[in-house]
Amino acid sequence: MCSRRFGKPLSTSLILAALAGTLLARAGVEVLSPIGGLPPQIVGQMREPAAFMETADGRFLVYDRRAQTVFSIDAKKTTLKKIVPIGPSDGEILRPLAFAAGPERNFVILDNPKDYERVQMFYDTGTALSVFRRFPAPGDAMRLNVDAMMSSGFGAIAMMGRDLLTQIPDGSALMSVMTMTGQITRRIGQLRPTGHERDVELHRALNTGLPLAAPDGSIYFVFTAGVPMFRKYSAAGDLIYERHIEGPELDTTLQSLPTQWPTRTVNSHEFPNVQGTVLTAAVDPQGQLWISLAVPFTYVYDANGNRTRTVQFRGAGIMAPTSLSFAKGNRVLITPGCYEYSIQ
Repeated sequence: MCSRRFGKPLSTSLILAALAGTLLARAGVEVLSPIGGLPPQIVGQMREPAAFMETADGRFLVYDRRAQTVFSIDAKKTTLKKIVPIGPSDGEILRPLAFAAGPERNFVILDNPKDYERVQMFYDTGTALSVFRRFPAPGDAMRLNVDAMMSSGFGAIAMMGRDLLTQIPDGSALMSVMTMTGQITRRIGQLRPTGHERDVELHRALNTGLPLAAPDGSIYFVFTAGVPMFRKYSAAGDLIYERHIEGPELDTTLQSLPTQWPTRTVNSHEFPNVQGTVLTAAVDPQGQLWISLAVPFTYVYDANGNRTRTVQFRGAGIMAPTSLSFAKGNRVLITPGCYEYSIQ
């Protein structure tokens, strides 16, 4: 095969890439290429972008987990500004654990500055809106944040209006709804059976997941470890359905899931070394659930729980998103790389 334009044989890598594209198309996998994103000179100033979102006035926000900072980038993507800096004081970030954006373009950060967990809500300008602290109960194990797994403390956080959806690992429910003053107003869902109920730490780890609020008020919970699956609840907290996350892209992962889990010791505390099968998830403005798998594929489900799309994101290469954020114009913004894609 020759390229008439260049007058020389195509490289083997190009041939393989073309064949791979053909096979993916036949398998119904959409490979999306970026239509924009932050320029390299901006991304290069950050250490580990872990969330990327657009504000109502056209600016962009990036949560840099390793720098423990939130940055604002102007609409023209030319300047970078710290709006929430590193530090132990309220209005700052230290040892961050979770970040979530709200529907009103505000955001919330969970961090662990001292012997407590702190939850802070900010406007998209970086102005602090509210803060509360949670002190661990006597005898609680210290929070561990190795391979995104934890042994105690809050789990992932999502915003639901001015309330929060989160996990509190007390074994009584899958999720809790909290006010921004830290008061639990209700609990939603039961832990799924794992076969390891006698091992409290392992049972808890296999129930780790992401709570998500949909535009119509319904609530999703995506399990991120063990057998991949998700549940949908009504706004009142009633279970609507449960779905296993399955597909040919996951066959090898499912077949290799262990029945006995190894342990790891950190700071004299032993905990199960459970690897995640889901990296992140988000609900788009149409109420579709996007789930980014540890293998580099993203499954999209409609409101009834039917898988409608299988997507791969191409940047410098094929990437598995670690965060997903939806913006006007049918765009999705992802990390790593801080790329933008059309999802029409």
